[in-house]
Amino acid sequence: MQPVLKVNLSTGETAEYKVPPDWERDTLGGASLAARLLYERLVPDLDPFAPEAPLLFLNGPLTGTAGPAVGRFVVCGRSPATGLWAESNCGGFWGPELRFAGFGGLWITGKAPGPVYLWINGGQAEVRDARGLTGQDTYQTQESVREQLDVPRARVAVIGPAGERLIPFAGIFCDHGRTAGRTGLGAVMGAKNLKAIAVKGEQKIPIIQPELFAARRAEANRQLKSDPLTGVLHDLGSAGAAEYFDYLGEMPKKYFSAGVLEGTERISGPSVAESLLAGVSACHACVIACGRVVDLGDGKRKGPEYETLVGFGPNLGLTDPAVATRLGETCDRYGLDVITMSGTIGLAFRLFEMGKITLRDTGGLALEWGSAEAAERCIHLAARREGLGEWLAQGSRALAAHFDAADEAVQVNGLELAYHDPRGASGMALAYATSPRGACHNQSDYFLVDIGNADESLGLEFFDRHAGAEKAANVARHQDWRTVNNSLVLCVFANVPPQTVLGLVNAANGLDWELPDLLRAGERGWNLKRAINHRLGLTRSNDTLPKGILEPLPDGGAAGYAIPFDEMLSAYYAARGWDPETGRPTKDKLHALGLDDVAEDLWK
Repeated sequence: MQPVLKVNLSTGETAEYKVPPDWERDTLGGASLAARLLYERLVPDLDPFAPEAPLLFLNGPLTGTAGPAVGRFVVCGRSPATGLWAESNCGGFWGPELRFAGFGGLWITGKAPGPVYLWINGGQAEVRDARGLTGQDTYQTQESVREQLDVPRARVAVIGPAGERLIPFAGIFCDHGRTAGRTGLGAVMGAKNLKAIAVKGEQKIPIIQPELFAARRAEANRQLKSDPLTGVLHDLGSAGAAEYFDYLGEMPKKYFSAGVLEGTERISGPSVAESLLAGVSACHACVIACGRVVDLGDGKRKGPEYETLVGFGPNLGLTDPAVATRLGETCDRYGLDVITMSGTIGLAFRLFEMGKITLRDTGGLALEWGSAEAAERCIHLAARREGLGEWLAQGSRALAAHFDAADEAVQVNGLELAYHDPRGASGMALAYATSPRGACHNQSDYFLVDIGNADESLGLEFFDRHAGAEKAANVARHQDWRTVNNSLVLCVFANVPPQTVLGLVNAANGLDWELPDLLRAGERGWNLKRAINHRLGLTRSNDTLPKGILEPLPDGGAAGYAIPFDEMLSAYYAARGWDPETGRPTKDKLHALGLDDVAEDLWK
């Protein structure tokens, strides 16, 4: 692996760090390697906003190699939103450009005395004054930095006003509105007075067996281009299956409280394609091109993906994709995570309906289902931390607690659920409850397995979407596979056969692994993140779901179904080899994964 560039913003010092070869091999890279590097540093008394708090950007061994769908990087640290492991990955071109500049990662500590940005060019790093960028939105900042550098093709990762104001769900943004949105690492960047990171490079990416890798990469891209899922994602985006999710009862309405909503057929990939679509966008060397470019009559802009369409659609009682597009872009410009912001607004609407929030609390603003005006006003209030926005800006857990309604917040460990209701696809119950970063659908998009996308080569079986404990081991196996994705860093939209992925990994890294070795690397990363969270205070009691999700819906595709969660969780612990009393990975499990030092530390 290329060296990791370490930058101390307090002193301005830089150094190159070489990752231990066995850590690189055993974790592959990406988020799992980040967990290995940060394990000793993520301690309970570490404030995510402290100068010594690490902010680690890492690529994987496939990042920037021109396919398949590996133009991604990860950002990791401690989350100001959850207090637990923070991990977010992002597409576009920034990650590959960092490798072209000669670095496999960027490890930032310290705090600059005033606003700065980093300029990494040709293996050299420079800290530059960013006072003129303060207050600019994420799109403006990228353009301003490129203009200052006079390097039009520089790739720039930035924060917006939300990150500057330390809103705990602020994200980091780059090309085409691509974002590392979840867990609030944009706020960590803001706490370090770091407004942007610009990179440019011309180096070749090191591959151990370049000729073999090139042949396998070409074949993988051909496979991916001809895959039916690729066609759906290219033509319809991530919302291509939205209508089917609605049919199953998996698409939330009115903040997870309703099963049906008139007009939801407009919240779909086909609807966007027919009414708004003006083009597509792609990450580095990606043959899928799932990004939407839309025209609302006043110019082309980034289009909405599934989470934005639902979060600012049926979740709020809205059904207009143009409205969802504008609200999503407003979040992007401020630098806010769309899922958290829309989820927190959904909670505010729900509490207003219940009488917990009143007109006195909102300054006269009626938070009523179907009000796009109220939703937009809430975004502005949150981004500026004004009035009710001070509580909206802290996420749904804090908002619910402030209004004495803690049970109403649809979140796990401080992270709002993504818009795949586990009552429509029960595997997501375990995926949300046990994810290392809170309620996350990217640590395991098991809803796809629940509708038939079960790859037998991974040992995945197919169970009914409303099956219970019998699918627990399946969920664990799928989480391990997605951990491999997040290590490589391979986009979850890339439906690449596991044996093809294995061939690419072996050629890139000079390994002679079999598929069980790859899955074991995923299991190692998953358990390592679990160990970090237990160090930070997580216990078995954290592995739960919000009250509302455990209650059946009155109507819709999942009407009457109650998740048998307790039985599922017990079966999951048994499949994982975790201690049933504490929820920790057992010493035997950690030793079996080669994490001897972690085992002794966690169980000392």
